[in-house]
Amino acid sequence: MAGITKEMTIGEILRTNPEVAPVLMNAGMHCLGCPSAQAESLEEAAMVHGIDIDALMNAIAEA
Repeated sequence: MAGITKEMTIGEILRTNPEVAPVLMNAGMHCLGCPSAQAESLEEAAMVHGIDIDALMNAIAEA
């Protein structure tokens, strides 16, 4: 999906690209609606969840 960067917050990503939710859920990010998702960047969330950000970005790009 074009236009998604690792600096964007999860909330921002979901507002502009709701179809990315299953990709994030499959990666192990199950708290998409939690308050942290509104302030945490995709990169920060990946780090907290122990997810490789480059692999996640590739999965998002392929979706």
